[in-house]
Amino acid sequence: MIYKRRFKKINEDNLILKSDSYKYSHFMFLPQNADYAMSYIESRGGKYDYTLFFGLQYYVLRFLMKPITMEDIDEAEQIITAHGLPFYREGWERILKVYNGFLPVKIRAVPEGTIVKNKNVLMTIESAVKDPKVVWVVSWLETLILKVWNTTTISTGSNSIRNVILDALEKTSNDPMSEIDFKLHDFGYRGVSSEESAGLGGMAHLVNFNGTDTIAGLVFARNYYDMDMAGYSIIATEHSVMTQDGEKGEAGVIQRIIEKTKGVPLVAMVLDAYNIDKACREIIGGKLKPMIIEGKTTFVIRPDSGTPWKVVPRVMKILDEQFGSTLNDKGYKVLNNVRMIQGDGIDEDSIKKIYEAIFKLGYSATNIAFGMGGALLQKVDRDTQKFAMKACALEVGGVLRELAKNPIDDPGKQSKQGLLELIEVDGEFTTVRRDQITNPNVKKVLEDVYDNGKLLRFQPFENVRERARKVA
Repeated sequence: MIYKRRFKKINEDNLILKSDSYKYSHFMFLPQNADYAMSYIESRGGKYDYTLFFGLQYYVLRFLMKPITMEDIDEAEQIITAHGLPFYREGWERILKVYNGFLPVKIRAVPEGTIVKNKNVLMTIESAVKDPKVVWVVSWLETLILKVWNTTTISTGSNSIRNVILDALEKTSNDPMSEIDFKLHDFGYRGVSSEESAGLGGMAHLVNFNGTDTIAGLVFARNYYDMDMAGYSIIATEHSVMTQDGEKGEAGVIQRIIEKTKGVPLVAMVLDAYNIDKACREIIGGKLKPMIIEGKTTFVIRPDSGTPWKVVPRVMKILDEQFGSTLNDKGYKVLNNVRMIQGDGIDEDSIKKIYEAIFKLGYSATNIAFGMGGALLQKVDRDTQKFAMKACALEVGGVLRELAKNPIDDPGKQSKQGLLELIEVDGEFTTVRRDQITNPNVKKVLEDVYDNGKLLRFQPFENVRERARKVA
């Protein structure tokens, strides 16, 4: 039996429906002659002491470049009023008829890929016109535009790990910069909550690294940042492959893999289906060792269970015993013919512990890459970096009011006030009010991104990466 819908399907792309419920009543509470407003977004602190700003261009291109229609207004009115809230039809019709269906706001932001210390303004949203009928739009937009917290937080975490890995490579590797871009691989596709989450988070990771198995991130990087191919992967097995002939047939499966990938530069093989020590010692490093050496393929061995900083050094020692190693210029051992990737239980702390363990044994960071899933794309929230969007200015009857909150129970939530700018002085970013800028030549960091339906600055993915990966 085919299900017959009882209700008309709602247009999921209707911009007018993309705000929190309580926002729809706020137009009523503004002073009658208020005609201009400004809000700003910042990280008030959190896990990292900086943020790598990324993701705004997606929200502008995906949601703000398409005008609303009368059909959108009619649909939204029906939904919002049935939901129990007032609907400001007059305001929405004014946006449609006077402003051609585009939200009359101006968005300014730091260039994407820029690293900014916390408690600085990252973006401002202000009225593009002085119009009492649409001034409420600035605050109404918060629900949609503040979601940039997610891509920014993911790119920040990925960047922090890049710094950890780069430090380890600089200590123990001959050529750190030739290795770094593929040392943290995105394993997070299946662990996120939606395809949009995969696309946004996967793309945010690719700001810092070139390795990924999250195809959605490649799609988003091309569609919204004009990047032909943002990331790469290699042939790799999973447990459904390794267990297909049972435990007694494990050697046969591994032999097939070696035969089928002869001449392929890199192949990753998960080996913990049964006994990883035995597989490395007796199969990979024993019976099939001549085939591996002859085939000239570097096999990347992947443990996938146990405590990572205990398993990795143990397996690395076995691989060294079987294949041998070479001392590099830094005096650290580099395995012959094989490498490792650890993708289970990986986060910034476990990476540090793994490095500590292998360095004690004299092994270089060259020997291992990491795969990261849920901890990379999913184990973040808005409070990870304490993101907030707050009103900072309102013009009423030609007089500017500087708005701010300062709750007695949480000084950390004190907000900024006035018309805000981010300036750079001696390489440091500082948030100031516009009226505090006395030097006309001071470098203002915020750039015009969007104005009343127009994209004012397109940022290619290559440029974002260049800023994020800049080594001081």
